[in-house]
Amino acid sequence: MEKNYYNINELAVISGFTTRSLRNYISMGHLKGEKIDGIWQFTPEEIGAFLSNPNVVPGIKSKANAVVYDFMADAEKKTNRICSILDFVMEDDEADELSEYFCNAMNNCADAVLKYEKHGKNTRIIISGPEDFVMDSINGWYKKE
Repeated sequence: MEKNYYNINELAVISGFTTRSLRNYISMGHLKGEKIDGIWQFTPEEIGAFLSNPNVVPGIKSKANAVVYDFMADAEKKTNRICSILDFVMEDDEADELSEYFCNAMNNCADAVLKYEKHGKNTRIIISGPEDFVMDSINGWYKKE
């Protein structure tokens, strides 16, 4: 089932930007959305356009790279953790489904980080967190059929 709208907090998880930064992108016209009952809502198409905007891509890349760097720099981990990079070549509708799946999975673990990048048909997911959560999330995507 495809989700019709994402709120600003979900977009913050997807993009790595703070909600304040996202509101700045809205005011600059780089992010389109609609306020419904006082809450910003974004369609998958609006999110896709935002994530592929040339003015936004460098910031997204630096946020995504920071996830990997932070994971590697933490030499004092107290539990087993995984950081995984998944690269896919897919059409927009499947990329929207992928994004929705991993965003929903993130609702089950506050101690995980997700970054999503889309450039044309290339989609990248970077997911970092407790090993069971990351493995279950990745396996769930591949077993979803």
